[in-house]
Amino acid sequence: MNTFGEYIRELREAKGLPLRKVSAELDVDTSILSKIERNERNATVEMIPVLADVLDTPEKEFQIRFLKFCIIRDYGNLTHLKDGLQEIIKEL
Repeated sequence: MNTFGEYIRELREAKGLPLRKVSAELDVDTSILSKIERNERNATVEMIPVLADVLDTPEKEFQIRFLKFCIIRDYGNLTHLKDGLQEIIKEL
């Protein structure tokens, strides 16, 4: 599975956008976006709509990728993750 940072980098490079352009749109330093792409730092929820817009990708797709990556990264080793997610879905 690609990480969320790798996903951002792949989209950015496919669009031919330099780091400085995307980081300017996010209002963050270029080094921060670079670290996010290398998975040395985490993207934030607030970045999702901006990234979706700049990278011309549906925001829904970005949200899904972000959630998937965060859940697997943070909770993927829990034995009852699937059961817990099913309970969450019932609550939604």
